[in-house]
Amino acid sequence: MTPRLLPYFVKQAMRGILSNRGVHAIGVGTMVVSLLIFSTFLLLFGNLNNWIEGWGHAISMSVYLQDEVDETGRDEIAAVIQDLPAAEIERFVSKRQALLDLKRALGSQAGVLDGLSHNPLPASFEVIFSHTEAQQVDLHTIKQTLEKMDGISEVQFSDEWLHRFKGLMDIIKLIGIVVGGLLCLGIVFIVTNTIKLTIYSRREEIEILKMVGATDWFVKIPFLLEGAIQGILSGIFAIGLLYLGYFLLATKKMHLLGFAGLDFTFLSYAYSLSIVLVSLALGLLGCFIAVGRFFDI
Repeated sequence: MTPRLLPYFVKQAMRGILSNRGVHAIGVGTMVVSLLIFSTFLLLFGNLNNWIEGWGHAISMSVYLQDEVDETGRDEIAAVIQDLPAAEIERFVSKRQALLDLKRALGSQAGVLDGLSHNPLPASFEVIFSHTEAQQVDLHTIKQTLEKMDGISEVQFSDEWLHRFKGLMDIIKLIGIVVGGLLCLGIVFIVTNTIKLTIYSRREEIEILKMVGATDWFVKIPFLLEGAIQGILSGIFAIGLLYLGYFLLATKKMHLLGFAGLDFTFLSYAYSLSIVLVSLALGLLGCFIAVGRFFDI
C-alpha cells in the first residue's frame, strides 16, 4: 500500500461504515460489552491481588489473653511481643472493647448479646508483622512460643488463610483466562460477520473493481481498515465506560463495605493500552477471516 492511496482507503472504509452504520453500531456495542466484562474482571482481580500481596508483607496476629492476667502480666507479655523481629503492637483490645466491637459488627442483631451474664470475649493484643520475608520471620515458631507463656490462651495469625486465599486467586485467574479466551472468540465472530455483511452489501462494487483490474489487496484494505476502526473504537469505549463506572461507584462501594482504608486503583496505562491493542488485533483478525472467504490471500 503506497502512502498516496491511504486517503482513498480511509475514505472507502468510512463510507463503508456509514453506509452500514446500523450493523457496525451493533457490532461495536457487542464488542464493547465483551471487552467491558473482561476489563472489569482485570480491574477486580488486579486490586484483589494487590491487597493480598500487601497483606503478605504485613501479616496480622491476634494474641488472646487469659481472663486472670493482671496489668503486670499484660505489660510483660507486651514487652515480649515488642522484642519479636518485625513485630509492632497495633493496639490493645480490652474485654469491654472486644464486646463493643462485636456489637458494632452485628449491627441490628446486637440485641442477642444483651442477655449475657458475663463477657465471654478475651482481651487481646493486635500485632502487625511487617516485611516478614526480608527478616525471615518464622511465624509458626513465634505462635508456639507465645502460646507457652503464662497468661496467653491462644494466638492466631492471618498467614494461614492468606495461603488459602492465594490458592483461590489462582483458580479465579484460570477462570478469567478461560472466560477471556471465549470472549475473544466471540469478538472475532462478531467482527467476521459484521464485515461479511458489509462485503455482501458492496459485492457489485467489488465485482466492478475486479473487472477493471483492481488487485485483491486493493479491494481488501478498506475492509481491513473498517475492522481496525471497529476494534479501536470498541477498546476505547470499553475503557472509557470502565473508568466512568470506577469513578462513580468504586469509592462509594468500598466505603459501604467497610474497606475505605484499602487502595482501590484503576487499571494501569499499560493494561488499558493493551486492551485497546487486543481489540484492534481481534478486529483485524475477524476481517482477515471475512475477506478470506471471498478472495484468494
